[in-house]
Amino acid sequence: MERVSREAWAKRVERWRDSGLTAKEYAAEAGINAHSLSWWKWRLSSGAAAQERVPRRRRSTPSAATASPLTFVEMTAAVAQEPLEVVLPSSIRIVVPSTFDAAALGRLLDVLEHRG
Repeated sequence: MERVSREAWAKRVERWRDSGLTAKEYAAEAGINAHSLSWWKWRLSSGAAAQERVPRRRRSTPSAATASPLTFVEMTAAVAQEPLEVVLPSSIRIVVPSTFDAAALGRLLDVLEHRG
């Protein structure tokens, strides 16, 4: 996915604040992740904004009862033009063309995440 600059996120957060919408509503309209929008609001308004290095994202891990084993597929540069295939633990299969729209894929993943 393409990296978006700090300045671009600052503009997004400012437009969100001016809109009067919730993070979820604004993110849906803008085609961005609501969690990322909220995180950047915090990042830009806190003392953490003075730091240059962006901390790594922490992901919650599912409990052992719901966790399924992950399978990793090695990818090489030679395969870069081929579509990507994602198979979720629920057997949902997503084929992503090499020319995918990152925002649309993000929205799809958000929907699937909340569906679980």
